[in-house]
Amino acid sequence: VNIGTAFHPLSYTLSCKALPETIELIQDFEMPTVCTSIRVSRDGQFILAAGTYKPRVRCYDTYQLSLKFERCLESDVVTFDILSEDYSKLVFLHIDRYVEFHSQHGHYYKTRIPKFGRDFSYHYPSCDLYFVGASSEVFRLNLEQGRFLNSLQTDAGRVDCWDPRVRSRVAVLDCALSSITDGTEVEGLPSVSALKFNGSLGMAVGTSTGQVLVYDLRSSRPLLVKDHYYGLPIKSLHFHDQLDLVLSADSKIIKMWNKDNGKVFSSIEPQANINDVCLYPGSGMLFTANEDPKMNTFYIPALGPAPRWCSFLDNLTEELEENPESTIYDDYKFVTRKDLENLGLTHLIGSPLLRAYMHGFFMDIRLYHKVKTMANPFAYEEYRKDRIRQKIEESRTQRVQLKKLPKVNKELAMKLMEESELPTRKKKKKGNVDNLLSDDRFKVMFENPDYQVDERSEEFRLLNPIVSKVGEKRRQKLSQLVQQEEQDEEEEEVEGRGSSEEEESSDDDDKSWVEEVREQRRLIRAEERENRQQEPQRHSQPRFYQIKAGEEFRSFGDVARKQKMQKTSLEERLQREESSGRLNLNDTAVGSKQLTFTLKKVSMNYPELSCFVIFTGCLLVTAAGQMIMSMQL
Repeated sequence: VNIGTAFHPLSYTLSCKALPETIELIQDFEMPTVCTSIRVSRDGQFILAAGTYKPRVRCYDTYQLSLKFERCLESDVVTFDILSEDYSKLVFLHIDRYVEFHSQHGHYYKTRIPKFGRDFSYHYPSCDLYFVGASSEVFRLNLEQGRFLNSLQTDAGRVDCWDPRVRSRVAVLDCALSSITDGTEVEGLPSVSALKFNGSLGMAVGTSTGQVLVYDLRSSRPLLVKDHYYGLPIKSLHFHDQLDLVLSADSKIIKMWNKDNGKVFSSIEPQANINDVCLYPGSGMLFTANEDPKMNTFYIPALGPAPRWCSFLDNLTEELEENPESTIYDDYKFVTRKDLENLGLTHLIGSPLLRAYMHGFFMDIRLYHKVKTMANPFAYEEYRKDRIRQKIEESRTQRVQLKKLPKVNKELAMKLMEESELPTRKKKKKGNVDNLLSDDRFKVMFENPDYQVDERSEEFRLLNPIVSKVGEKRRQKLSQLVQQEEQDEEEEEVEGRGSSEEEESSDDDDKSWVEEVREQRRLIRAEERENRQQEPQRHSQPRFYQIKAGEEFRSFGDVARKQKMQKTSLEERLQREESSGRLNLNDTAVGSKQLTFTLKKVSMNYPELSCFVIFTGCLLVTAAGQMIMSMQL
């Protein structure tokens, strides 16, 4: 029977004709937005729930089936506990590290713990509150003395067992390795997310990957490992002593199974995600805190009778008794056709071993794990290597972090990284290069080899005159990073290196700039001469030259002399022409000079030319030095 929401019972089915769809057992049993934690007092009379928004705690009286009081809080509640038989002594752990105590009349005292807390527990014989959180220490607050005691030092990632009488660690349980068995599916590194004791020697541990481990503290190995097969963290654990059951819950489902053999008893899957589960003592009723304003109430007659304040529920369920039918597919694994192809089990389609359902099939979980182990026998070894690799990476985080360089244009990427690390003032001068490496528009420049910068080209050498000095230092640094990445891939320990040499000052770079330019030009010219000498002579085909307007033509071997004349000044060129007798300089009345020249007709016998051009003209040089040429063809 479901009280408040839809529920599939174990031994009884709900008939909408005989009973209403929902029963409002407790009036206004809800929160404004979300309920995070829910508890029942030890006397069974009061139900307390913490939620938001705004942060508050509500107390419901089961004798009156209504709300007794409501108190608003200053911050959200991580978890809380009831220290007394009723609601008169409450402890709240807040998200801002505060621990708040409430008495019967309301707020009583508030203190703060050193680190952000995740959970706490109260030890009644010694009156100690144990807080755990974002630290490897367990903080102890003694309520009798009213002060903090020496904390307990633990190792993260494992379950440490301490004896409060001697304040020493007596045992350590490695739940991460123990949660990996043939019948479990572990994705990622397991961590502990829930704990619950059963007497003095029994204990259940829930992991973040969805496994529940049942321990006898006299042994370091679990008696049973139960997997939820959802990969979600276990949020709540409870023991049902009358039927030897374990109630485990993640954010999606509540499962009930036998603690000795793991056989499924029943399961509940609410519509909203689950935050907390509370089992009413000595009955078959349980409450859930959800990501929803409504707090659910479930009653399962097979777990126990109804509480005395709602005994009328037994009379409603007696008429609905039927033979129990199990319709739960907890021992089956849902697989698609693609999964069957990967496992090589497509020949089982149509056989009793596969039950068709929607877009796939149900198969026995034992058969699935057996076939998967045969298909991938080294799964455990791969997981072990991954865990060792994670441990190595965690130890390396305390060392110097290395830069990851792209495969293409590594020197350019290193240059951009160095410029991004400059102070803010220098960054403004050089421009915004912070996000150039992460910009998708330039991503192909560091991935496609076609965009590799050719440092041997003439353009690059002339535009980067001092790249040789800085580039050499950057290449040395790049080679060190490449060697370091290769060592990381081989999982070898990174050895320390000495500090690099200091860079030369900017003044020295400016002084050597001219020399570097000259040296680059000299090298380029030498390469051009060498290429011309090595170029084969091509006399088989005629050559054609274009004579431009105003250009003097003499012979085809006059190219070097013409280039030499272009590099001389105007005065030197005029003096040479005057000495050769081809120029006539006359002063004019306005202080300028008139220049008259005549080209001689020369007989040319070149098969490559089809015509000759003979022209006369006048060259005028003004006082400002500007040349004006008039030509007559």
